[in-house]
Amino acid sequence: MDFIPINLAVEDSLSEAVLQAILLQSKLPYQVGTCYCKGGFGYLKNKIKGFNNAAKGTPYIVLTDLDTMECPLKVIQEWLPSPKHPNLLFRIAVREVEAWLLADSEAFANFLGVQQTSIPQDVDKISDPKQTLINIARKAKKRELREAIVPQPNSTAKVGRDYNGQLIYFVEKFWRVDVAKNYSPSLERAVNAITAFEPTW
Repeated sequence: MDFIPINLAVEDSLSEAVLQAILLQSKLPYQVGTCYCKGGFGYLKNKIKGFNNAAKGTPYIVLTDLDTMECPLKVIQEWLPSPKHPNLLFRIAVREVEAWLLADSEAFANFLGVQQTSIPQDVDKISDPKQTLINIARKAKKRELREAIVPQPNSTAKVGRDYNGQLIYFVEKFWRVDVAKNYSPSLERAVNAITAFEPTW
């Protein structure tokens, strides 16, 4: 086979962009079929047994955030008590996929126009990566980015009006997986699983 067929299952469009970037930068012949992205971890949790079963025919990558769960192993045990098919890659961002973006601190600092020192180095230990990213973006010299990522004053929104759009642009244009994985063990594990994967038929 000249290519590796793969389906994706993710929480949101930002997670999809991150997986697509990892696959693209792996330089392996992955060919993405369907991406299942229908609203958060609840959808993934409900469907993962189905994805596991479907992986017998076409490989899947499922990506979710650890959020407040204790550790990735707990998530795997709770979500998928039955044996995992070898064609199912189940990866967990610690604690959110935003940490993986912050892991390329040089590129992200340049993107926002902030000091690289304002970005924590040990990103997997950040308790709330999304909020950390937003707080860093408050210092952005580029007003359009600041207004897109940071919620408006007195707004009930948790993120800015074009939060995903701007971060997806960063991922597609500037994010370097080989740099970021050195600062995020959970990203490094995901990259290693994707680069070493061989389908079982």
